[in-house]
Amino acid sequence: MALIHAILVALLDCPSSGYDLAKRFDGSVGFFWDASHQQIYRELTKLEVGGHLAGEKIPQEGRPNKVIFSVTESGRLLLEDWMAQPVPLAPVKDALLVKLFGGYIMPTAVILTDLQQHQAQHRERLAEYESIATQFFPNPAVLSARATHQYLTLRHGIQYEQGWLTWCEEAIATLQKL
Repeated sequence: MALIHAILVALLDCPSSGYDLAKRFDGSVGFFWDASHQQIYRELTKLEVGGHLAGEKIPQEGRPNKVIFSVTESGRLLLEDWMAQPVPLAPVKDALLVKLFGGYIMPTAVILTDLQQHQAQHRERLAEYESIATQFFPNPAVLSARATHQYLTLRHGIQYEQGWLTWCEEAIATLQKL
């Protein structure tokens, strides 16, 4: 997957300026596709030049014009073509797991500290996801098709974080016995 696909998905239902998209991205698609604001702006330009986005200039007083981007038919077709292709299993690139694999060369306390920091971060992320679920999906049984797809993405995030927390607890307990 390329960042362009994540941007197109984010703009499908809500045309936005680059600034607004970058802010929204942080709290939605950004949970599972990491990109800096600079990367987003660069891809917006490429997508517009390629005819996959249309930019509408909105004049502003005392500031540069705002450009609201929306997905064109060409952009929707590009997204549909990509979505029709099977997705390969994502490669794992996790520095913590590399550290743990070779962690026997360090004092156990060093690795435990890293694991405990990750555990705290995963707890925070899980709480954030659960808050989103409560706020936006209070009754999952009656969701629209759009909301159902978003909810399923959120459920994956919740289960992912729960899995990490279970594993962190196991890893910490195991290393504390050394």
